[in-house]
Order: sequence, then structure tokens, then C-alpha cells
Amino acid sequence: VQLQASGGGLVQPGESLRLSCAASGRILGLNSMSWYRQAPGKPREMVARVIGGGGTNYADSVKDRFTISMDNAKNTVYLQMNSLKPEDTAVYYCNALINWSRNYWGQGTQVTVSS
Repeated sequence: VQLQASGGGLVQPGESLRLSCAASGRILGLNSMSWYRQAPGKPREMVARVIGGGGTNYADSVKDRFTISMDNAKNTVYLQMNSLKPEDTAVYYCNALINWSRNYWGQGTQVTVSS
């Protein structure tokens, strides 16, 4: 399974970005896709997750600002990020969980929120 993330960049506080992550390869048994982020000097944290049945969950810090969605036909997961804050600055990674046991990671995309 390969995950290709894109869409990061430099934005000002209050602006929006949309991240994309396309999955390819043997993705049978896909349970969930998620976005994680890691800021310098901090551990990686889960930002948002969409499970196979369509349910979603979010970190408290991004609720009501970020929306995760999945295009099953394209095997692509999106993260719409609105009202971005400087504390959202991090490298964002997409993750796929398959058969409840195998985790796959994308290469990471930098998001910088700064005035």
C-alpha cells in the first residue's frame, strides 16, 4: 500500500487548506484512514479519522474547524482545514489501517500557519 499526500503550504491565520491523500496498491480490508500531525519537539498526534462505515472522530483541538472525508471511488481521503491557527503548524501524515493490524503512512506534508 502506498499513500501519497499533498496540499500543504504556508497560509496566514484564519485561512484554509485542503490536504489530500491517495491510496494505491493492495488496499483490501481497509478499516480506516486518518490524518496525524507532528510539530517540532512534540509527539505525533491523531487529528482526524474516518472509518469504513463513514464515522469520523476528531481531536478536540480541531473540532468544528477541520473536516475529514473519503472518496471511496478514488481511494482518497481529504482533510479540509478552516480557520487555521499558528498552533496547527506541523507536518501532516496520512495513515491507513488495514485488517486492524497493519498501519501504512504517507510521506508527510508541511503545513505552516504564520502571519
